[in-house]
Amino acid sequence: MKQTIKLNNGVKMPVIGYGTFRVEDSEALSDAVYTAIQTGYRSIDTAQIYGNEQSVGAGINRAVNEGLVTRDELFITTKVWNDDLSFDETIQAFEASLEKLNLDYLDLYLIHWPGKDKYTESWKALEALYKKDKVKAIGVSNFNLNHLEKLDSISSVKPAVNQIELHPRLTQKEVIAYCEINDIQIESWSPFMNGALLNNDVINKISEKYNKTAAQVIIKWNIQQGIVTIPKSMTPDRMKLNLDVFDFELSPEDIIALDSLNNNERSGPDPDDFNF
Repeated sequence: MKQTIKLNNGVKMPVIGYGTFRVEDSEALSDAVYTAIQTGYRSIDTAQIYGNEQSVGAGINRAVNEGLVTRDELFITTKVWNDDLSFDETIQAFEASLEKLNLDYLDLYLIHWPGKDKYTESWKALEALYKKDKVKAIGVSNFNLNHLEKLDSISSVKPAVNQIELHPRLTQKEVIAYCEINDIQIESWSPFMNGALLNNDVINKISEKYNKTAAQVIIKWNIQQGIVTIPKSMTPDRMKLNLDVFDFELSPEDIIALDSLNNNERSGPDPDDFNF
């Protein structure tokens, strides 16, 4: 898969990545990551709190060692958890993640959640890592407008990415608009709303029109809005289908129909209300 977008620092990021949320550290995950790369995924997303970086790294390194890809063809993301948001703790968490992944560098490192005003010191650590070339790009996850605005007031490096929950039930138009104006790439997690949208009547009607799956329609809805997305599947056939979205275009009417499903419904916590 060669379709990429260019981040605000010039780094190229694949528009579809392979997500590993809620998958335990296991040989099955290592095999799934390897299969994903074999299938064509070049972006792999994990996080410190997932507890699966070691298996993700094993799958990545197996693919590299066997010559499926070179390391520089891959785009690897992980995230620092809220237990580690002081400057020193963030640096230590980064090094621990790098060791578990068995990698020399990361392509993208994110602050996983803003918490309650704990992220400013952590961002300074990310800036230091970036300036030392230990990571190619830095960004945030689950940041609302107020968090982004505060970050802008204290940062010397603009975040390259804001990874947020985003799907037709939660379109996040205000956050998207802010990020577009400020050249911050939006990346959607839980694009299928934990599978709840795959049986939606509106989405299934559109999928029948294009002879595509509901998942493919949702992925395409993201891509046509310039949004990166990270669907998750442990099934090889579904992995392939989730990449097979570049041979059709949703009509403007279909985009509107999907947008109209929005009711600001989250499958995860609200960053403004979830204190941890």
